[in-house]
Amino acid sequence: MSLFQLYKNEDLSVVVSELLIATADSTDPLVDGSVNEVLAALRERLGMDVVFVGEMVNGQRVFRFVDRTPDAPALQAGSANPVEETFCQRIVDGRLPQLIQDVAALPAGTDLPSSPIRVGAHLSTPIVLKDGRTFGTLCCFSQAPSPRLQQKDLQLLQQCAQLVARKLELAESKGVRDPVPNWSLEPMEPYESKVWRLP
Repeated sequence: MSLFQLYKNEDLSVVVSELLIATADSTDPLVDGSVNEVLAALRERLGMDVVFVGEMVNGQRVFRFVDRTPDAPALQAGSANPVEETFCQRIVDGRLPQLIQDVAALPAGTDLPSSPIRVGAHLSTPIVLKDGRTFGTLCCFSQAPSPRLQQKDLQLLQQCAQLVARKLELAESKGVRDPVPNWSLEPMEPYESKVWRLP
């Protein structure tokens, strides 16, 4: 049983808080695999179809981690598209709010990206590293609107983005500066490496 499975969904913020503390200790073997589980549980708890970590690099938004329902759009880790065609860039720029219950209900003239994927509700927050760099975003979306999304859900997403940022900083401290397209938040070998899985 994993660290995450010991908690109920309503205590997800407690799990994230404890993992944030644990990331300060790079020898903690429970941290790495739990990050993936927390992101998957976040998607389930919020009732969203997809959760992903997107890196903004060289004018592209690259999917670095994706968890989705079986019937959700088939986004793949490692795939990319121009960053200006994304909700992510608009949220980082402040052109769109981080919490959107119903994309179709946004005011006329809102600067929405053209997307081949139907997006009904969208929740996103920047992943900001300690030195002030924006790595990218942590996003959730559903194909249908979700009027039940609240500010507390965005706060939980922001907390998870801090956890991802800590993992990135830990990887960088171990000399991994450019994650490969198929990196994982899990270690290659349990109880050893605390950085992204490398080829």
